[in-house]
Amino acid sequence: MGIVNVTPDSFSDGGRWFDPDRAVAHGLALLEEGADILDVGGESTRPGATRPPVEEELRRVLPVVRALAAAGAKVSVDTMRAEVAARAVEAGAALVNDVSGGLADPAMLPLMARAGTPCVLMHWRGHSAGMQAHAVYDDVVTDVVDELRARVEAAVDAGIPPDCLVVDPGLGFAKHAEHNWRLLGRLREVTAALGRPVLVGAARKAFLGHLLRDPQTGRPRPAHLRDAATSAVSVLAAAQGAWCVRVHDVASTADAVRVTARWGLENAPESAAGAPVLRGAQL
Repeated sequence: MGIVNVTPDSFSDGGRWFDPDRAVAHGLALLEEGADILDVGGESTRPGATRPPVEEELRRVLPVVRALAAAGAKVSVDTMRAEVAARAVEAGAALVNDVSGGLADPAMLPLMARAGTPCVLMHWRGHSAGMQAHAVYDDVVTDVVDELRARVEAAVDAGIPPDCLVVDPGLGFAKHAEHNWRLLGRLREVTAALGRPVLVGAARKAFLGHLLRDPQTGRPRPAHLRDAATSAVSVLAAAQGAWCVRVHDVASTADAVRVTARWGLENAPESAAGAPVLRGAQL
């Protein structure tokens, strides 16, 4: 999944693709590099970010979704708002990536049920401005699994077929670095417990910057220099059965993940089941 941030304030590339034409060109370049899905978002979810008005989010994402879908791309819309999701699906989006897991807008799950569009439910405990205050867990893996299971059940109760659902453990969202590492180290438990495809989004996140901080100054590695570390996380996630990884640097990550997949063929039991298949948009 290649990231297309149509925002002025995302933490790693804010403003770079804010112009719709540049965002579309960037998305097409990511397709050429090997992206299977393009994730278009008009709201930054970095820690401390403030939300744009819904009209502004629509203005940012709809032209980009429409143009990329018309070019033949499988497009995901990254939004917590049902109105934006509905308009993006009308414009050609094949997947809705809701980082709130349907909690931010009570109309989201019923909308997805009516639309029949596959959706991603991420683990979430609050909006960006105050989410880190909620980074308290007894056991982060158990707690995240339990809370994601509740979101899956809510989605199914709303009428969304289980095979249209993807889950995301929400690295960096209401989580400190040690929580992220624990989730990654036990990702296979998350996948097994929930029985749904798992999306992992570690791209350029702060916990990687802190790991790679300058030994002399103690300053974190800048976001744009974290792509190699992101590829390493993507490989480890793929080896534990992740369905998809969400990244900025598609070319090197695609190579790394496909090597991992080929390696896995040599090491998987002959009776291993195939990856879950999403219906609806047939992603």
